[in-house]
Amino acid sequence: MAKKVLVYSELPEDLIEKLKETFEVRYIPGCKNISDLLPGLTEADGLLGSWLQAGKELLDHAPALKIISNITVGYDNLDIPLLTERGIMATNTPGVLDETTADTIFGLMLAAARRFTELDRLVKTGNWKAPVSTEHYGIDIHHKTLGIIGMGRIGNKIAKRAHFGFDMDILYHNRSRDPEAEQLYDAVYCELDELLEKSDFICLMVPLTPETHRLIGEQEFKLMKKTAVFVNGSRGTTVDEAALVKALQEKIIYAAGLDVYEQEPVSPDNPLLKMDNVVTLPHIGSATHETRYAMAKLAVENLTKGLLGECPPNLINREVFRGRA
Repeated sequence: MAKKVLVYSELPEDLIEKLKETFEVRYIPGCKNISDLLPGLTEADGLLGSWLQAGKELLDHAPALKIISNITVGYDNLDIPLLTERGIMATNTPGVLDETTADTIFGLMLAAARRFTELDRLVKTGNWKAPVSTEHYGIDIHHKTLGIIGMGRIGNKIAKRAHFGFDMDILYHNRSRDPEAEQLYDAVYCELDELLEKSDFICLMVPLTPETHRLIGEQEFKLMKKTAVFVNGSRGTTVDEAALVKALQEKIIYAAGLDVYEQEPVSPDNPLLKMDNVVTLPHIGSATHETRYAMAKLAVENLTKGLLGECPPNLINREVFRGRA
């Protein structure tokens, strides 16, 4: 009997058809909560999607589940210890989105530093009536110092762009040293406080963990230069958003570029949306046609191999597969 797969996020039609060649597929894109997935969830051997919180509530409804394939690089929506305890494989899609996400982060840096979105509104609202003056000037990126908090795959791609494209000096803070980044990009490892004090641009690129929850708050913003541009491309809750609002309102820092927020979709009355010195994007780090397809394809590969008894290429909790060998 064919194993049963439940797909709860939108997937390209050709990938759905590929899954159907091997599995019995129930496709429910656009669902809002766990109840929308019943009864398919109770019979599913595999679950594929990008946002569902996979904790006790979901797992108690999924007694047959053998693998969850996340169509994301992050997996803070997955309770990995609980999945491991229950012998359920968890996979993600690292690598294929690194370049695209790094492009997004650099776009945010440029837009915030040079005030692109603010000045775009100036033109479109008909208020550009004279040559720009000093009140419209931004700040340079080239030959400045970039501090990267979280020198993972995407952090490395950002460092590459900064070093070779903009002649920036690179500081980084990470759980461990990265000798390759130090050699390739002349990146200098430093403690967090030193990075915050010395950097002109600060990119937060850490995964969301108990240790990184609200990693950047009021004290951290006070350490930054008044001319600093802060960019968050990790998760919204790695930052104390109220402290960020205060830092921008009181001009403790110069500007911010944000792709993530504490609440997503962001509330229309969030004060960040009213500030000219903030560039706001709707969590689009990897959102290009090419990259999202590559992520979905990799997620399908992870799921397929896991259900066919092979080790998925991006298995997070490898001890589960070793336990089956």
